[in-house]
Amino acid sequence: MIEKEYVENLTARLPEIESMLSDPAVAANQNKFRKLVKEHSVLKKLSNKGSRYFDLCAEVNEYSEMIKDESLDGELRELAKAEIGDLEKSRDQAEADLMIALVPSDPNDERNAIVEIRAGTGGNEAALFAGDLFRMYSHHAEARGWKTCIVDASVSDVGGYKEVVFSVEGNGVYGDLRYEMGVHRVQRVPLTESSGRIHTSAATVAVFPEVEADDNIKIDPDELRVDIYCASGPGGQGVNTTYSAVRITHLPTGLVAQSQDERSQHRNKEQAMTVLMARIVDQRRREEDEKKGDARRSQIGSGDRSERIRTYNFPQNRLTDHRIDLTMYSLDRFVEGDIAAATSALRDHDIKLKLDDILKKREPKEAT
Repeated sequence: MIEKEYVENLTARLPEIESMLSDPAVAANQNKFRKLVKEHSVLKKLSNKGSRYFDLCAEVNEYSEMIKDESLDGELRELAKAEIGDLEKSRDQAEADLMIALVPSDPNDERNAIVEIRAGTGGNEAALFAGDLFRMYSHHAEARGWKTCIVDASVSDVGGYKEVVFSVEGNGVYGDLRYEMGVHRVQRVPLTESSGRIHTSAATVAVFPEVEADDNIKIDPDELRVDIYCASGPGGQGVNTTYSAVRITHLPTGLVAQSQDERSQHRNKEQAMTVLMARIVDQRRREEDEKKGDARRSQIGSGDRSERIRTYNFPQNRLTDHRIDLTMYSLDRFVEGDIAAATSALRDHDIKLKLDDILKKREPKEAT
């Protein structure tokens, strides 16, 4: 059972935040104002769900006492018995809703995302599969009204990509795509296979939240090496005749980002820097998690790029997500961008894991 005092302590800042939001000086500071609005929204939602749950708990207790009280009119007690079942169901649902609201959201979930897809084992077939994944995410983004933009791509001779890096812009992008990070395995008969044998290939997907201006991430310009070179591959007239492609290396970490998709050198530099910043912040986060012994690795969306997360079996039209034992026989629709059922299931499972972790931390420790 959730203690009322516990929720009240969490939402105690609401009056203070509401007072600050009405202050013209705070409203003039857009960064601070946006953060307060987000915090207010989260705490208000928690407060409302808490109020509903505790009100229903009080009603259930009241009806239980009525049923036990033999001094009451029999008809009144029977009415209480008839009503208490529905009240208990409503209370249990309200408790589940409150528990979900108690799970702290990742502040990065609402951000844009940088997605990298790399062909893995399987040669040309892996590159074709990487291209299929890019198309899948592009269609998913389009259905949600998000904007995708290729930052850099290395095209395979047979089609598809050896590697493709692209940005996705929209509301809640990272929170949705974060569960795609890992190794994706495909089983199918390649177009080049004359004997009809099924081959297994793989591609890796990495997803980073885009760094925002108010994050105040400082990178010393002296730590960067910027290389300018001629773009290569598809890109229209003049792509190989102007030095527009940009590669930026962060010398302390060796992390590299490049962009050649735009004709403008300035625009390519901006895009490369956006990707590089996301990679640097991601590496720093991983290092911090390691130092703290963070339990993220036991949770969905922990960001382990070496983990095999999903198998795409084309002969059986079957998709299997190994993290949550999810099997779907609609692979043909899935690879065309209809991935919402899987991402929703992954998000729900992630919330459950975090809820379990919260409950374990709140359990009283046994006396030694």
